Amino acid sequence: MILTTANNPTRIPFSRNKLLQFYTAIFVIAWMYTLIGTSDIANWFLENTLVIIFIGVLMLTFKKFQFCDLTYTFIFIYLSLHIYGAMYTYAENPFGYWLKDYFHFQRNHYDRIVHFSFGFMLAYPMRDFFINKMQFPNWVGWLLPIEITLSFSCLYELVEWAVADVLFPEQGVAYLGTQGDVWDAQKDMFMAFSGAVLITLLVMTIRKIAIKITKGTSSHTS
Repeated sequence: MILTTANNPTRIPFSRNKLLQFYTAIFVIAWMYTLIGTSDIANWFLENTLVIIFIGVLMLTFKKFQFCDLTYTFIFIYLSLHIYGAMYTYAENPFGYWLKDYFHFQRNHYDRIVHFSFGFMLAYPMRDFFINKMQFPNWVGWLLPIEITLSFSCLYELVEWAVADVLFPEQGVAYLGTQGDVWDAQKDMFMAFSGAVLITLLVMTIRKIAIKITKGTSSHTS
């Protein structure tokens, strides 16, 4: 099965889209598993509030605008990483502890992985939206997702501060997961920015190679 991409106008309805049905089923099962298995229900709900809002927006706008298969793949991977982190809190994530022990890190880096994934996995969906729904020029579709990723990362850090320090101070330490790093917020923003830049460069490179191959094949057959 070939995934549709942002540059491919083909969109398969949900009723016939086996890939999207598979992602939906697996995610719902995994989501319920993290809810049942979490040891900190209050933190789970805090971490998943934005997930609920995000999924709600995707569902409400699906008939008006449907993303490509590759976009939904990126979204599925990112949300899966997030809910897995929320099950334990990012600072106490077992996979992060395994990385810490194996590579002899000084801290649990699972939160860094998710922040990097925020840029790496969600910059492409933004490009999909900008060039197909908003009809922005191609160069805007490359640049704007990087700028928005950095802006949203900054906004998220402010939201984290407000939630942890003002709204739910009893959950502050678990929710922030800074692990004593005074530069945690800045590093998180940098990781998201780096992820967005990297996926943009990768997609640009792959697209250029694909165009060259297509042109070469066309000229050869003609």
